[in-house]
Amino acid sequence: MIATSDRPGTGAAADRAATDAVDHAREALGAEVGEAAVGEHLEARPEGEGVVTHLFDCRLGGYPGWRWAVTVAHVPGGGVTVDEVVLLPGEESILAPAWVPWRERIKPGDLSPGDILPTDEDDARLVPGYLSGDPGDEVVDKDTVREATAEVGLGRSRVLSLEGRDLAAQRWYDSDSGPSMPLAQSAPARCASCGFLVRLSGPLATVFGVCANEFANDDGRVVSLDHGCGAHSEAQLRKKQLPPPLPDPVFDTITPDDLEEF
Repeated sequence: MIATSDRPGTGAAADRAATDAVDHAREALGAEVGEAAVGEHLEARPEGEGVVTHLFDCRLGGYPGWRWAVTVAHVPGGGVTVDEVVLLPGEESILAPAWVPWRERIKPGDLSPGDILPTDEDDARLVPGYLSGDPGDEVVDKDTVREATAEVGLGRSRVLSLEGRDLAAQRWYDSDSGPSMPLAQSAPARCASCGFLVRLSGPLATVFGVCANEFANDDGRVVSLDHGCGAHSEAQLRKKQLPPPLPDPVFDTITPDDLEEF
């Protein structure tokens, strides 16, 4: 008995000639992929008027759960023809993970010596170097500034845009160097009052600085001003955390003459 199914949206059910063409579909499939790769007939799916897809179990090594799909068509007054043969995954098939563009796969720390990570010309994080990217800044003659900068070898061709700066600020603030980490929550004071904080310049200086304490976890890293750690410059031990006081010294009154008596 051939299994059939009338799925919504596929048009009228295929006629009996196309549905009964199991042997014809198997023969065409065997000629295409070899008889050893073809298993039992699983299902006949109507695809439209006079069109049916026959599904066969796949016996190829490494393809468990996959199915051969042979689509046949029958024109009234004519014979059954094979339209296509494809291999389709089933519900239990082993599939490769979804493809992710290479730029989205790159993570911090992936670059090795000699690796190059080019930046797109239209990268929204960057603007031309003759623009600061800060609101309110006006350049009277951008072409003159650009030519002068290139001639004397000063400046950069591109700098952070407003979007690039906001993305960096949000990323830093949400990182381990932000205020929400357990290290910061239990700190005796904030980085803003620490003597080891190196201030930045520009708009980011209102929220971030760089830690310069060699014994701190964030040494050499950007930290938010409301971050903190136990290595704060003004941190003091509580009385119960202080080591116990040393006992009073004992004076040794034994002289060399007393030692000779022993």
